[in-house]
Amino acid sequence: MIKIFKTYEKEVRELEKHEDKTWIDMINPTKDELLKMSEEFDIDLDFLEAPLDEEESPRIEIESNLLFILVNLPSLEEDEDSREYDTIPLGIIIKEKRIITVCLKDSYILDDFRKGKVKNFNTHKLNRFLLQILFRMDKRYLLYLKQIDRMSNYIESKLHRSMKNKELIQLLALEKSLVYFSTSLKANEVVLEKLQKSSLVKMYPEDDDLLEDVIIENKQAIEMASIYSNILSGMMDAFASVISNNLNIVMKRLTLITIILTIPTMFASFYGMNVSLPFQNSVWAFPFVMIISLLTCIIATAVFVKKKMF
Repeated sequence: MIKIFKTYEKEVRELEKHEDKTWIDMINPTKDELLKMSEEFDIDLDFLEAPLDEEESPRIEIESNLLFILVNLPSLEEDEDSREYDTIPLGIIIKEKRIITVCLKDSYILDDFRKGKVKNFNTHKLNRFLLQILFRMDKRYLLYLKQIDRMSNYIESKLHRSMKNKELIQLLALEKSLVYFSTSLKANEVVLEKLQKSSLVKMYPEDDDLLEDVIIENKQAIEMASIYSNILSGMMDAFASVISNNLNIVMKRLTLITIILTIPTMFASFYGMNVSLPFQNSVWAFPFVMIISLLTCIIATAVFVKKKMF
């Protein structure tokens, strides 16, 4: 799917044809659409196809009249039972007074630009638009990292009394997401540093400040991902032992209850034998046996409680 956008003052409009200073947005394009764009703008097909490969690594390539940047965007997949955080490649090409974005899936980041929710968004300032995409990408990383932290705290509260592996599996999924985020953020950092050092990309003073902000936000996201990953890793090791210990406590209590319940059974077994027994002809035989059984159970319970076995 290909859509064309251009800003007019503070309004973002969708166009039917290409113009100068426009944004060409390609979401999961077909092979024919890629070939058409490649021929029309004389762009190497590899640049257009690279963002469609989920395993493609972030990089930056600068030619005489073309700037190609590939970064990894944070992605969130939600359903009724779970949330999955991942990353997807985004290709950004600036050529011939146009900016082209190529991505496998739609993203909240680009959707905000389409809906005109981004302050000072202007397709006439292509480099500024590029930096705004990168800045909002880092902001989205930070948002998802905070969500992961809140989810891990919630799961932690449930783990204290858990005896199942469900919570550990959820923590494992979060840890995997943090690994994806950390790897992608570090790769993005290399791209940003190359962009900052490059003299071929013309930047205005305010653009330099924005690029500096993007790099700072990216470093902050890397630190947060590293901290949360270390916390989750230690938490999983600790709570694997907690779950095992919780199960042992339950088994111990069940064993003690079984021992206590065995006492009345023993008395009933003795007085159920077909031999001569004390008080067998007394009308108080049954109450006597019941009282002795109950007292023995109480004494046994008191002993277990005193030894802190319950």
